[in-house]
Amino acid sequence: FLFYFLYQSNETSLTNNFSTIILKSGIFVVLLVSFIIFNFFVLGNNLTKVNNFGLLLFSIFFILFPRIFGNLDVLIAHFFLLLSLRRLIALQNLKFTKEKIFDASFWIFIAALFHFWCIVYIILVFISIIFHVSKNYKNWIIPFLAFFAVAILTLLIDLIFKSNLLKSIYNDMTISFKFSYFENIYQNIALAIFSAVALLFFLYALLDLSNKPLNMQITFKKIIFAFLLGVLIYMLSNHKNNSFLIFCFAPLSILGANFLEKIATPWMKETTLYLLTLIAISIFLIQL
Repeated sequence: FLFYFLYQSNETSLTNNFSTIILKSGIFVVLLVSFIIFNFFVLGNNLTKVNNFGLLLFSIFFILFPRIFGNLDVLIAHFFLLLSLRRLIALQNLKFTKEKIFDASFWIFIAALFHFWCIVYIILVFISIIFHVSKNYKNWIIPFLAFFAVAILTLLIDLIFKSNLLKSIYNDMTISFKFSYFENIYQNIALAIFSAVALLFFLYALLDLSNKPLNMQITFKKIIFAFLLGVLIYMLSNHKNNSFLIFCFAPLSILGANFLEKIATPWMKETTLYLLTLIAISIFLIQL
C-alpha cells in the first residue's frame, strides 16, 4: 500500500478538497478489502501452498500498472468479480450450490454496472455449472434470476435518484480493439513485461494441469478460464488503458504462485521473485 500512497501523493490533477479525500479513501478501502479477499480464498481453498507467492504476485501486478490506483470504477468492478470467483471456486465442495451460483452471478452483474464488459464473466458461471451441477436444470435458470434482480435494482436506482446509470451503462457497451492508447513508452514496456509473464504462467498451467490431484483439476480449469475471460474483458473494453488488465490479476497470480512453487532450486526461485519485484518497482517509479 506504500505504492498507492506514493501514486496519490504524486497525483496533481486533483485538488485536495473534501470530495477528493473521500475518493482517495474509497479507493484505499476497496484495495485493502480486495487484497484480504484474494488472500482468504486462495489459502482457504488450497490453491497454493502455505506461502505468500500469490499475494506477492498480486501486489507486483498492481505496482506494474499504477494508473489502476486512480480508477475507482475498475477497482470496484474487480472487487465484485473477486467475490464472484470466490463463490465459484467454493462450488467444488457441492454444498449450497444454488446459493453460490446465485451469489456469483449477482456479483458479476453488479460488477458490470461499474465496467460493463465484466458481464462476460457470466460465462464462468455456466462453465462451473457444467463442471459440477449440470444435471439439475434449476441451476441453469439461477443466473437469469440474478440478472433480473440486478436489473430491477438498477431501474429503481435510476428512477429514484435520476442518476443516468442506464445511460452510463449503455455508453460503456461500445467495443473497441484500439490498442494505441499508451501515454508514454513506459506503459508500453509494462504491458510487454506483463504479457510475457502472463504467457509463461498460462502455458505452464496448461502443461501442468494433468499433474494436479484429480479433485483440483476442475478448480484450476476454472482459474484458467477466469484468466482468459479477464483478457477478453481487456480486449473488448472501450477507452482502453492498462488498468483494465486488473481483471487478469487474481487468476494469473494463482497460476504464477503454482509456477514458482515448482521451481526446485531455492536461489532460482528467489532470483525470479526479486527480479519481478525490481522490474515492477522500477516501472512504477518511472511512471510517476
